[in-house]
Amino acid sequence: MSTPDNTTPPASATKRPRQSRSGLTDTGVRKAAAKSDRSRAREFALQALYQHLVGRNDAAAIDVFTRDLAGFHKADSVHYDALLHGCIEQAAELDALILPLLDRKLEEISPVERSVMWIGVYEMRNCLDVPWRVVLNECIELAKEFGGTDGHKYVNGILNGLAPSLRAAEVQADKAGKVGKTNTD
Repeated sequence: MSTPDNTTPPASATKRPRQSRSGLTDTGVRKAAAKSDRSRAREFALQALYQHLVGRNDAAAIDVFTRDLAGFHKADSVHYDALLHGCIEQAAELDALILPLLDRKLEEISPVERSVMWIGVYEMRNCLDVPWRVVLNECIELAKEFGGTDGHKYVNGILNGLAPSLRAAEVQADKAGKVGKTNTD
């Protein structure tokens, strides 16, 4: 490439723009390489729970199928097991917690969003080593990547509504910390 006076343009003019290193795709979803083992476990659990809800497939058959999928070896298989089997075993309890916060019938909720909410409620109840904000963020990411256009907003509203009752001490501590930071800054 030459300029009108036949000189070569500076190297900076011919370089490609630098790609973002934030770990996000153009759509705001995390790149596969940036995902943790547990994030991958949640993705596989979501796919498995979807099969359970839509296909009414048996948990054991779903488990065998899912473990054979490409990339499963990169997932936290223990966390995947807990999510898949725990959500299916506790489905009625999870639905009972979610139902009062819904603005429609449970049957009208997308199977993807319902599965994501199951994962979120299950983790808030049973995976106390995972901070509630991490559970919330992970579920929002799942809904963004696999759900409908605004499904993540719905999931966020439901899980945010349940967090104060499922993780009361943690939510209170977060609120107290924010108030303290706001007042002192």
